[in-house]
Order: sequence, then C-alpha cells, then structure tokens
Amino acid sequence: MPAAPSPAADACNGIFLSYSYTGGAQLPPTLKSNPTRQPYRFESTITILNNGLDPLKSWKVWVGFTHEEYLVSASNAILADGTSLPAGVGNGTVFAGYPSTDLETAIETAGDLTQMSTRIDLVGTQFGVGLPTIPMPANISLANDGFVCPKPTMQGKSEMQVCCTKDPKFKTNITSDDGFLPLQNGDLTIMYDVIRTYDSNYWAQVTIANHNPLGRLDNWKLSWDWMRDEFIYTMKGAYPHVLDASDCIYGQQGQFYKELDFANVLNCQRRPTLVDLPLERTNDTTLGMIPFCCRNGTILPPSMDPSKSTSVFQINVFKMPPDLNRSQLTPPQNWKINGTLNPDYQCGPPIRVSPSQFPDPSGLPSDRTAFASWQVVCNITQPKGASPRCCVSFSAYYNESVIPCKTCACGCPSTSTRTCSTTSSALLLPPQAILVPFENRTDLANAWADLKHFPKPNPLPCGDNCGVSINWHLYTDYSRGWTARITIFNWDETSFADWFTAVEMDKAAPGFQKVYSFNGSSLSGANNTIFMQGLPYFNYLVAETDGVNPEKDPRVPGKQQSVISFTKKNTPGIDVVGGDGFPTKVFFNGEECSLPTALPTNNAYRKGSTISFSVLIAILVFTLMQDSHGRRRGSLVL
Repeated sequence: MPAAPSPAADACNGIFLSYSYTGGAQLPPTLKSNPTRQPYRFESTITILNNGLDPLKSWKVWVGFTHEEYLVSASNAILADGTSLPAGVGNGTVFAGYPSTDLETAIETAGDLTQMSTRIDLVGTQFGVGLPTIPMPANISLANDGFVCPKPTMQGKSEMQVCCTKDPKFKTNITSDDGFLPLQNGDLTIMYDVIRTYDSNYWAQVTIANHNPLGRLDNWKLSWDWMRDEFIYTMKGAYPHVLDASDCIYGQQGQFYKELDFANVLNCQRRPTLVDLPLERTNDTTLGMIPFCCRNGTILPPSMDPSKSTSVFQINVFKMPPDLNRSQLTPPQNWKINGTLNPDYQCGPPIRVSPSQFPDPSGLPSDRTAFASWQVVCNITQPKGASPRCCVSFSAYYNESVIPCKTCACGCPSTSTRTCSTTSSALLLPPQAILVPFENRTDLANAWADLKHFPKPNPLPCGDNCGVSINWHLYTDYSRGWTARITIFNWDETSFADWFTAVEMDKAAPGFQKVYSFNGSSLSGANNTIFMQGLPYFNYLVAETDGVNPEKDPRVPGKQQSVISFTKKNTPGIDVVGGDGFPTKVFFNGEECSLPTALPTNNAYRKGSTISFSVLIAILVFTLMQDSHGRRRGSLVL
C-alpha cells in the first residue's frame, strides 16, 4: 500500500511530484585533502500522484541532479534514455515507469492510490555534499508533453514539491479508441510486435525503421535488458552476437525447463546483443525468409533508398513464472542501437501502442493484427565528450597550402608511443601530403613549413585519428558561377557500401546545379543541404590497402571524388572566396564531421592559374597510378 500523499498534494489538480531525501552516509575512502571528491551514499524517494481528470500515459519525470550522482538502483522505474543501472546521472536524468507505465485517475479508480500513484526509491552515490548539507536536485518536473511545471518549492531542507498542470496551449496528443498512445515520430523507430503467443513463450517481430534523411546504420547492433528472466530460444532474420545458454543452464531457467534441450537455445544473457544476418542468408529456410531481413546490418536513409530504410527480424522468447499465460506479455527495456561510423542514437522506453497490422501471409486481401505492440523511439544525439569519426580539410585554387583536419579531430589516444602535441594547431600542408597516411606526412609537412616559413611547434601536432576524411577544394570562381571538388578518403580497414555524404551550404545551396561523378541532389525539406551518393556500380568506398611495395610505399586510402557546379544567378551577392563557397556542416554516412576552424586565405590569388594547372596534372598522375597500383602517390586531387 503506498504511503498517504503529502497534504500539499490535495491542493494540486494535476500531477503532483515530490522528491524527498531520506538518508545518507559517508563512504570510503576518506578524502580530507579533496573534500569535493568525497563520496557519500544517498537515499531518496520520488512520488508521482495523478490528481487530474485524465489518465497519465507512459509517465516520465525529470530530476535535475547536480552532484555527480551515480545511481545504483531505482524501484518502479527505469532511465528513459535506455541506460542500464548502475549509471552516472550527474547532469540530470529522466525516469520512466516500469513495470507500471500509466497512472489512472481518482474518478476511474475510486481513489485507489495504488493505481493513481507510484513511488520510486533511489539509492546511489553523490560527491562532495556531506551532512548537515542535504544533496537536493536543482529541479524536478514532469517530462510528458503537454504539461507545464512551475519552479518547485522546498518543504524544509529535504523535500521538494511541484504541481504540474496541463498546458492549455498544447495541442492534445489524442489517444486512439483503444486507449493506447498514438505512434510517435523520431529519427529511428523500433516496433516490438507480438505476433504469436503461447503460455510459456511468444514470437515477436522487431522492425527497425529509419526516418531521418541523413540517418544511417552500418553493421547495426541492437541490445536490450530482459526484465523477467526471459531468454531467446530461436530467431529468424537476425542472430545473437554471442551464442550462450550457460546462464540458463546454471540458473532458474534450467531448473524450471528441465525437459528443454538448452543446446538449441540461442542466448540467455540478461542483456543480449543482436546483429543482422548477411545477404546470403535471405532465402535460408531456417534463419531467413523474413521480408527486409539479412542486409548485413545496413539501414539506409529513406531519401537514399526507401526499400532499404527498414530492417526486420523475428524472435522466439521463452518466459518464466509467474508469467506463464499467453496474455502476460512484457517487452524488454533499456534499448540501445548503434553502428559503425554512424550517428549515436538515444532510445526511449517502449511505449504501448495500438496493435500493428500486417498483410495476411496467405495473400488474401486482409490484414492480420498483432496481439500486442510497443514502439521505441530513438533520436540522434551527441554524447557529452564524444569525438566525431570523420573530418574535413579545406583548400582552394588561390592558396598553395591545404588546411588539414584539426589536431585530434576524432580524438587522441590516452597513451602514445611517440610524443606529439594534442593542443597545437595542425600544420598547413602541401597538396600531395593528404594523399598519404598521417604517419607518412611528417617530412612533407616539415619541408613545407620550412619552405613557406611557417612556425613549427615542438613537439609537432598529433594527427586527426579519423577513419574517413573529406577534402573540400574551391576549384574555380567566375562571374556567373563557380565549382568545388569534393574528395572522400577512407583510411579505415572497413569498406563502405552504399556510402553517402551531405554538405550544408548556408548561402550557396540555392545555386547548386550538378554533381558530375556522384548522384547529387538538394535534400528535400532542407534547402541548404546537398546530398551525394555513389553512382550505380560505383557506390563502394574501398578500405585502405597496402602500397605495391609495403616496405617502402605508404598505404593507399580508398577514394571517391567529384566536381560540383554552382550558379550565381540564384545567389546574388554571394562571396565565394570570402567563405560562402565552403560548407558549414559536412556529414558522412550520417555522422557529422569535424570542420577546420579557418578558411584558406586569398593572399595568393594571383597563383590560381598555376595551381589549377598543377592540380590537373596531379589528377591525371594520381588516377593513373591508382588504376595501376603505382608505387608512389601524387599530389592531392583538388
């Protein structure tokens, strides 16, 4: 039975929230010399009470932690961003209900507090706040759409309260006739549809759909937490990354399912990781034969190929007591999905929605309805402290030097066998230098700095450490139009099939005309973004390979290149050389790349024709040598 609500709750005709600090103690070690790092245990309680007229579906509460809190446990809730406990929540976090996700009204329950309210008991560690000071959060509020929460009030020193009410200006997100929330929008959505159910197990179909025009996944890996001791018996269209039934054999699953042959069980991990199957398994009668399966983990943007923007698989899940009836269905929680050189996604909790409908497999003109459906919404995010995984260099016809990718653009290793500076700006380079790996550029960079009288820091700057780099070269500028050349280098061990890149041009995009060696178009809904992908049969960016003589020759990056033309008719007043001819954002396979902080200067404008001629020679030489796997690399194809 939940505790009686605070008297202040009676005056709230909305959603009443309270956060109460209930206790704590100092933890070892004792850090007298650094009290701000002294750890303390804290125990707190969050109470949520629905005093409104309408049920609160899929409740979510924001708690603004500010003391580097490390949360160890939370009853009746999960972290809404899909993070499993224990976890750091020092920048604040959103809690979502589990296993109960909805709060009913007093009217519908005759004032039954067990259905109207929930209580979250928190246990964790905070830093630097010892008694008699109480480590309270900065704020608490309801995170559901359509509510407004005033600044919370303090009741003494250890309790914070707030009453959130419906926002009259908010357009109501009306639930469907069956009482479920409508489908939500997001960069990526995952449907968990139960399509067959039995007393001890069920089959679910999982559909991953990409909705972001620049979002993408390669070699996707999907993970979640089983909350009711479930385990995976078999799958079609995908497979566990690790085949392991040991947790079942030595656990309560093995004790209950004594007659089950666990040699056939695919995975018993509490948090399994699932991967897509390769293309050749598409028509495999045991593992494949699922529409939209088996694409080696590639999910493309719908703007690139709608038929390849979805991935589907089916999973057979065995349940444990007391859930042994066909109507007791619980989805997994704490969803995470990621790929290789792709954006980072943050996924919310599964939300119960109206049962999905599928075409009848018999071919009859009717639909078959799932027994239960949940939707997980994932959005692209930039984790704090995360580094990009691609970078951009700038060059121009009027300047002989290339502005390379920034130092440590994609991060620097914590330890290095050589000494280099992680803070010094990258050295300006001769054009041919960015055709070779960073470790082969030192002599070229030093010689160029000496020739041009550029300063050289000691130690020299570290490299960019990016698997993919993109050079944007301003090639020509005439009275009626101008051109740029984009070159994509793959320095990684992994090739990219169906690659794409996109450039955001704040002022120049309306003048976009044509991409000559790629498929290029203005991105629908984003007038300042140009989307480019490889032509049919040329949409493969190969991995870095050895030179002809690995003992002497530098490794050779995979490379794709094209000229892009622009007209000035639609962009009067554009200053191409002054900066308008350079992108403000660049994406590769959905990942936003690091940009230089400076642009090429035009104090060498008079040398443009000479550089252009030498560049044309470099293009020819480089292409011939690449085709013949030549031993030395020429000047940059700018």
